[in-house]
Amino acid sequence: MTKYVYDFAEGGMELKDLLGGKGGNLAEMVRLGLPVPPGFTVTTDACRAYLRTGDEPFGLADEIGLHLERLERQAGRRLGDTADPLLVSVRSGAKFSMPGMMETILNVGLTDATVAGLAGQTGGDARFAWDSYRRLIQMYGRTVCDVPGDRFDAALDAAKAAKGTTDDLGLDAADLRALVGTYKDIFRAHTGRDFPQDPREQLDRSIRAVFQSTCATSSSPSSAASCGCCRPGSASGPRRPRSSSPRSSSTTASSTWTRR
Repeated sequence: MTKYVYDFAEGGMELKDLLGGKGGNLAEMVRLGLPVPPGFTVTTDACRAYLRTGDEPFGLADEIGLHLERLERQAGRRLGDTADPLLVSVRSGAKFSMPGMMETILNVGLTDATVAGLAGQTGGDARFAWDSYRRLIQMYGRTVCDVPGDRFDAALDAAKAAKGTTDDLGLDAADLRALVGTYKDIFRAHTGRDFPQDPREQLDRSIRAVFQSTCATSSSPSSAASCGCCRPGSASGPRRPRSSSPRSSSTTASSTWTRR
């Protein structure tokens, strides 16, 4: 049976055709004994199978589930836990550098039920938690569901104008909570469905978005997906043009560090 998911502790740069540049480099760092947050990589073989059939290859979901359980044990948190949620980032990567292939999706795992848990992780910082949540909706909507980014930008500008500020930091927790509601309305209006409240669905659809993002780059594309640690609430830059070169990409889904 084909192996589609590799732990960061498996392989190295000799497998970058399979793991992508990010996945290969992360594995190499683990091999060298450098401090690397736990995670896993979904291979380019999985991407090719997905693009060939239009569906995930048999066994991929179960493999991701097993590696996710290991990640949860290593991180000491569980995806979807309302009290102490594990958050995940999803990144694409290629055998060779491909700037602009797909925007990183941060804070996967935040939902209406887990946002309070993130606030608890950060010493009761509700503003930080709601800001992280609204960023997830924006990144996920724009990257996974093709919601026009300017719709979210306009809503943020309107919220700042109503508050009488030109700086994001001028919005407090209540303002950001209201903005989350506005972002969810934008998401629903464009997609015809509510923003997903199942963290595993968020993760799976983010990984598939990496696979799908390669379709515009080549007649024979392939991607890999790597899962490890990031910091929640990080800013995300504007979506850049996709590369036109026929290269493989990888997705990185990682457990998230929070401020203590």
